[in-house]
Amino acid sequence: QVQLLESGGGLVQAGGSLRLSCAASGHTFSSYAMGWFRQAPGKEREFVAAISRSGGITNYADSVKGRFTISRDNAQNTVYLQMNNLKPEDTAVYYCAGRPNVRSILGDDYGYWGQGTQVTVSS
Repeated sequence: QVQLLESGGGLVQAGGSLRLSCAASGHTFSSYAMGWFRQAPGKEREFVAAISRSGGITNYADSVKGRFTISRDNAQNTVYLQMNNLKPEDTAVYYCAGRPNVRSILGDDYGYWGQGTQVTVSS
């Protein structure tokens, strides 16, 4: 069992930056691949980024590639999402998620979810 808690969301102007954090507790964090997903009002949840257990392999949605960076600190049991050059279409609730072993871009593959943090980008 792992518990996830996101933080770092907020309101930012277009072109600005935010860093989201997701603190994990309850199990061996380094055993879990981690992902970030987002859901905008009226839209389905979508994949944003994923990272392997060691942090050596990452995946990104095309819409955020080159602007967002996922990373993790296994000593601190935390995964991060650095978001640069934010756009209004990035506005959503952002969720971190964890699953044992292998990373995935599919939300249904993740069994552990945080409560989400709101990111709002104004134009």
